[in-house]
Amino acid sequence: MSRSRRNFSMQRYWEHLAENWQPLLRFQGHTRTDWEAWRSEALPKLLELLGDFPARVPLNAEVESSVEDGDLIRERVVIDSEESMSIPCQVLRLKTMQPDGSNPAILCSHGHGPYGKDAVAGVRSSQGHVAEIQQLNYNYGEQMARAGFVTISPDLRVFGERRDGPDPFPGRDPCNVNFVKGAMMGIYPLTLNIWDMKCCIDYLETRPEVDKNRIGMMGLSQGGVMTTFTAAVEPRIKAADISGYINPWRGFGIERANFCGSQIVANVYRYFDTDDIAGLIAPRPLLLEMGIYDNCFFIQDLLQGYAGVRRIYQAAEAADNLWTDIHPGPHAFAGNKAFAFFEKYL
Repeated sequence: MSRSRRNFSMQRYWEHLAENWQPLLRFQGHTRTDWEAWRSEALPKLLELLGDFPARVPLNAEVESSVEDGDLIRERVVIDSEESMSIPCQVLRLKTMQPDGSNPAILCSHGHGPYGKDAVAGVRSSQGHVAEIQQLNYNYGEQMARAGFVTISPDLRVFGERRDGPDPFPGRDPCNVNFVKGAMMGIYPLTLNIWDMKCCIDYLETRPEVDKNRIGMMGLSQGGVMTTFTAAVEPRIKAADISGYINPWRGFGIERANFCGSQIVANVYRYFDTDDIAGLIAPRPLLLEMGIYDNCFFIQDLLQGYAGVRRIYQAAEAADNLWTDIHPGPHAFAGNKAFAFFEKYL
């Protein structure tokens, strides 16, 4: 490096590395044979990066309350996912739904925010809850329940009831603090959250109302992260709706640092971009929601991510199973096509 080009900025350093970065398992193929060969290598590598999932324990599911809320039954359910960890959830269903094992279900994952699962499940216990629901059209767990699906909305780790107080590490992001703590032990919050989502599916399979072959997943923002990674590695998810997430790591990750320690594992960008991970959902049905006024994940980046996913679905001969909802809205659940999408595929 010449003296005139010396650099002291770490931000410039990362941007320089990312300028021509090519993940090692970036999908480059065109045919079904290409896709099959890529998938046979990519899925095991993603599972390797995630690391070991926790040991399975009995769910010990407890319905702590069950109340009528208009046309819905709203239940607070707690399940165990590890020997030392439990998951609080909101489970919603229509009052008229029969326990005959014939009904579809959707796992609804929340994004960042102070209320975790509650706003997604339509809990309106404060003006803050109401504002978050209005701003993000955030109560998709409640909306989908009214459309005839059993929905389960769990708290992710370090959110909602699983946050260690309102400001556990003053001036620091709890996601990042917990990422560093886990990284020292080779354990990542993202992997633990995926495990918790798998346990929620285990629980849905025990519900008397639910057809275990008709389970989907959806989420906005970090909920989109969770839907992407979980659906990629969990074949019991038959259809997925990712809202406001699939866009290249270079822009939102390296340039803008618009992520947290709950959304990554070590070496993920060494091997994959986000569209590759979403592409592992193929050939199962996938809906991508993209807001043209999204100031969290920019529309030009979201469209680039969609193009990468589309290439994978085309190679997998499953292009008809890839839906898009490009909507004139912000970083929010659009809901223009989601209901028809899940009605068709679940």
